[in-house]
Amino acid sequence: MQTGESITVREYLATSYRPDRDYVDGVVVERNLGERDHAELLGAVLACFYNRRKEWGIHVYPSLKIQVSPTRFRVPDMCAVAGDPPDEQILTTPPFLCIEVLSPEDRLTIMQRRVEDFLAMGVPYVFILDPRTRRGWRATAGSLLAIAEIWTEYPEIVVSLESLFESLG
Repeated sequence: MQTGESITVREYLATSYRPDRDYVDGVVVERNLGERDHAELLGAVLACFYNRRKEWGIHVYPSLKIQVSPTRFRVPDMCAVAGDPPDEQILTTPPFLCIEVLSPEDRLTIMQRRVEDFLAMGVPYVFILDPRTRRGWRATAGSLLAIAEIWTEYPEIVVSLESLFESLG
């Protein structure tokens, strides 16, 4: 959902939003958050990745602002950086992984635009999880592939969606 009139990147970065919002070509865009299903699944994902961060050699960040292009900022539900932690407060280099959890108001067509921004920036692994249907997808250029697990190489990460969803009860 777009909010207000067009603003500059400088104005966007100087304004505090709660919750944080995306910025797309001069327009501030709200993110759908705040419902229990979304929060529970995101909490399970964050706990899983955070608890194994040292083993996997990653740094895990919820809702970290990423500048995907000069006029676009996205705030994924979770991202991970492999190797050393970033020096920057707003990522301008691609993270290793982004995960988005769908809210009831989210549409895959709108989510696909967010995902395309991450992929165009160079994020190698982008996943979308749906707490209502208990399904997940890996986003690649031009397609969404149904998955049973979150799987990456270098570092190798394997997380069963079944185990994530079972942890919700």
